[in-house]
Amino acid sequence: QVQLVESGGGLVQAGGSLRLSCAASGRAFSGYAMGWFRQAPGKERQFVAAVNWSGFNTYYPDSVKGRFTISRDNAKNTVYLQMNSLKPEDTAVYYCAARATFPRSPANLVRESEYGYWGQGTQVTVSS
Repeated sequence: QVQLVESGGGLVQAGGSLRLSCAASGRAFSGYAMGWFRQAPGKERQFVAAVNWSGFNTYYPDSVKGRFTISRDNAKNTVYLQMNSLKPEDTAVYYCAARATFPRSPANLVRESEYGYWGQGTQVTVSS
């Protein structure tokens, strides 16, 4: 079992930055690949970023590439999402999630069902 708790959400103006954190407890954190997803009101949950166990490999969709950076500190059992140049369309509840593998296939990497553990989410609101 892995327990995940997100923090760092809030209200920010367009063009601003936020850094989300996800603290993990339970089984060995460094053994899991980690991802961030988001869900806006009335919309499906959307993949945002993923990082492999070492932090060396990452993946982003085009919608956030160049603006968001995922990283992890295995000594602190924490994964981060640095969000820069925020836009109103980034407004959503952001969730971190853990999975056992980091596949080469992006189609597999973005699939929600492959993530076995989820946090409760943190709200990010970007005002125009």
